[in-house]
Amino acid sequence: MSDSQPNDPATSAGNDLGVHQAARLEKLKKIEALGLDPWGQRFDNRLFIEQVRGKVAEVQFRKADGSLIPLPDFDGGQNSGQPVDYKAWKAEQGAGEEIGPEVRVAGRIILMRTAGKLVFLNIRDLTGDIQIMIPKGHVSDADFELTKLLDFGDLVGIDGRLGRTNTGELTVFAAKLHFMTKTLEPPPEKHAGLQDPELRQRMRYVDLTYNQESLQTFLKRTKIIQSIRSTLAKHAFVEVEGPTLHTIAGGAAARPFVTHHNALDMKLFLRIALELHLKRLMVGGIERVYEMGRVYRNEGISPKHNPEFTMIELYWAYADYKVMMDLTQQIIVEAIQATGQGYQLMWGDLPIDFTPPFQRKTYTELFEQHTGLKIDDQEGIAKLAKKIGLDPTGKHPDVVVSEVFEEKVEDALIGPIFVTDYPASLCPLTKRSSSNPNIAERFELFIHGMELANAYTELNDPILQESLFKTQLDGMAEEDSMAKMDTDFIRALRYGMPPAGGLGIGIDRLVMLLTNSRSIRDVILFPLLRHE
Repeated sequence: MSDSQPNDPATSAGNDLGVHQAARLEKLKKIEALGLDPWGQRFDNRLFIEQVRGKVAEVQFRKADGSLIPLPDFDGGQNSGQPVDYKAWKAEQGAGEEIGPEVRVAGRIILMRTAGKLVFLNIRDLTGDIQIMIPKGHVSDADFELTKLLDFGDLVGIDGRLGRTNTGELTVFAAKLHFMTKTLEPPPEKHAGLQDPELRQRMRYVDLTYNQESLQTFLKRTKIIQSIRSTLAKHAFVEVEGPTLHTIAGGAAARPFVTHHNALDMKLFLRIALELHLKRLMVGGIERVYEMGRVYRNEGISPKHNPEFTMIELYWAYADYKVMMDLTQQIIVEAIQATGQGYQLMWGDLPIDFTPPFQRKTYTELFEQHTGLKIDDQEGIAKLAKKIGLDPTGKHPDVVVSEVFEEKVEDALIGPIFVTDYPASLCPLTKRSSSNPNIAERFELFIHGMELANAYTELNDPILQESLFKTQLDGMAEEDSMAKMDTDFIRALRYGMPPAGGLGIGIDRLVMLLTNSRSIRDVILFPLLRHE
């Protein structure tokens, strides 16, 4: 079957777009003149195309003596590339007829071809594609005339019988045509328009309609999120919704978006993290709690960053960061299984082996492995920092170590690898190791240099927490995140938060890795873009 419609203006290169639109508007008027609603009506009892394809076993051949013969396992040549001589097979059976179930489907026209007294359509819905055959004489004259007013992109409904063409292709043989919606804009040119990344992101409705890879990415995203919720439900977690407008931008070191509430005449911030309100709920007795939702950071845009993104934060009372490592691995492994994939995946041209257990190494051993320096060699580290373009002047030694780690180590982490036991001075919200107070019980999960998850054994000492907040905020500019003390959070801790493990996972980044998407904008339905 051809994948173009010769008489559709949208496929004729060089034609003015206005001509295409005018032709569609003219057809719209003719549909209205036939007394039909070009915007459709309720259409009950339709089946998804996937469900219709699932009825293939009900298509049989009835011989003249009334006996039923199952059809051979045809695929219509779609997979093998070889035509199936179904007509010859039926001739071998002698007199008889094909029978199949009556079905009702609806979808968007993606292919169209006229062959004499036959009109072939391919329609698509959320679950897949199927061919429609409309033979003249098998539908009313009015319905057959209506086929002349169809365009690529129009939405139609079909009542008919499921069967196979002479080439063995599974097809709905139409008995009744229902017009559902007229499309006034022609589709983008197949090989150019759909490859433009900005067009795909700016006009996501076009991208999803005509780019099956994109649609499948977002359907996989849904399965991943459902899987995460399912995994946490097994551990008796409670999902909550916290406020998105905060009076203090806390819980992370990031610059917030600022707004103003007129009625209360007060400055508010779009949340930059979920942490501090979830911990308040831990104090209130919700011992295993999580939220999955949007957070907002007024920062740069890159293939790994969007100002509005989705993350999950969760807290597990009486657990620690090692429990969080096991849970993180389980969340990812079960998400992979939910999308029907194996553990060996590709990300662009980079392989990822998600076979559990994931690798675990300490911050210190990775630093020393990739720099060749001891982590307490301040002089050597300062020299290396200068050599790679960093300025160590006046900075705490652990800050210099962190900056060197980001430059020299993170990009070398193929992963999945849990980086554990960070310098305590870099982690003000983290409980110190009981065996070494200079070490924070924290991990980050890295895959191909990208941070995917961050977890702590949570600090629940209100006196130490207040002291660390003061140290962290000292000298910070007013407009920066956490530039004000969250006294209510400290007060909440004073009422007693149980020891706990906490975890944050970037949902968009996880989806990127599990759908082979190299840009975060390809896994966010409506990413932030410049004005058109």
